[in-house]
Amino acid sequence: MCSVGAMASTRLLRLFNAKAANSSKTLARAGWSVCFRRNVCSSPSRLQSCMSAWVIDHYGTNEVLKYTEEIPIPTVNSPSEVMIKVHAASLNPLDVSMRGGYGAKLLKLRRDPLSVMGTDNDSEFPVILGRDVAGVVVDCGSEVTHVVPGDEVWAAVPPWKQGSLAEYVTLTEYEVSHKPKLLSHTEAASIPYVANTALSALVNAGGLCRDSSSDKRVLITGGSGGVGTFSIQLLKAWGAHVTVTCSQNAEGLVRGLGADEVVDYTAGDAPEQLQMMEKFDVILDSVGGETEEWAMSLLKPWAGAKYVTLVTPLLLNTDSMGLLDGTFHAGFTLHSKALQNIISSGVFYRWGFYAPDGPALDEVSRLVDAGKILPVVEAQFPFTQVPQAFQKLEQGHARGKTVVRVTEEDDRQAEELVQNSRTETAESEQEVRETAKQN
Repeated sequence: MCSVGAMASTRLLRLFNAKAANSSKTLARAGWSVCFRRNVCSSPSRLQSCMSAWVIDHYGTNEVLKYTEEIPIPTVNSPSEVMIKVHAASLNPLDVSMRGGYGAKLLKLRRDPLSVMGTDNDSEFPVILGRDVAGVVVDCGSEVTHVVPGDEVWAAVPPWKQGSLAEYVTLTEYEVSHKPKLLSHTEAASIPYVANTALSALVNAGGLCRDSSSDKRVLITGGSGGVGTFSIQLLKAWGAHVTVTCSQNAEGLVRGLGADEVVDYTAGDAPEQLQMMEKFDVILDSVGGETEEWAMSLLKPWAGAKYVTLVTPLLLNTDSMGLLDGTFHAGFTLHSKALQNIISSGVFYRWGFYAPDGPALDEVSRLVDAGKILPVVEAQFPFTQVPQAFQKLEQGHARGKTVVRVTEEDDRQAEELVQNSRTETAESEQEVRETAKQN
């Protein structure tokens, strides 16, 4: 029996080595080796000095979006930086808000701490939006060890950095992760920002993790959007019981992603329906507003339950009141609500924020390749139609993410390679099964 097992293992290894060799040949036929050789160089020696990008020169509505081919290519300026050729990007509600000036004062200070002393109100422009990126590494700093030029990666771009609606973007190694092997760039671009946001909210603020979620009841409000669709799948992968509020026409989507119970918030009696259910351990609120008024009573009292909202007044306050007054007022609001709820019912009130975290995306990548998390892409647009993509996002009622294909040719090749990889994997598994039967 042992010898048979050893022979089968050896054959399996040979099969996958052969498939790997074939995949390398496929890459070469697709022109990827040429692309890699062209891009593996230090930034100062790059013949091309400018890139295409969608920028804003002032805040406003969709009309402020401007296409240009005169943005300087970002360079690797520190030992820990990674330069990425963007293949796909996706939009988040934050991009629409930032286009209108949301968080401008605090984000400007984060980009340039010395700006607090100046009077130049236009120093942050031009701004490139886009918080998700999937692409290929083309340059690395001297201390980067996690990725090398030619690696396919994905990342969430922090709001204080220039975004992914451009040919290239530069991030730190800590913010970058290897892209899931089974996803194309278009699919992969739909996940990083919502993944980092959801993980920060559920883990850091909600106290959940893979090893502690199996007996937890979680409510997600607004479950059909980007953060919601990702959170449903993550929590189900961790073994939690998940209840979701969404509109009736999104029920099929969220149930397909694993939601155990669904409540139609448009029916008018959503709070009453939820009150009839067993109390929750954690609520992840991505709706805000009146939801906060009735959601607190749905949590288990005096049991360490947590209410985590992604709709916080911090940036709105700093925009309207200034940095110092706005930060103080937001902090006072958080402290007051947290104290009130812990005293009245033993419930923890917390704010959830996006946090850049490449290592967390490594874990998400493993879950994706294991089939535990699927990309949810509602709409795709070519790079020439970024304004239309924003219009789509502004219509609301999201059913997943809106993705922009930045590099059309390369992304088609990637789609073909992913499909070939899936086919070859299935063929390999079939051959292994037939080999096992023969032995």
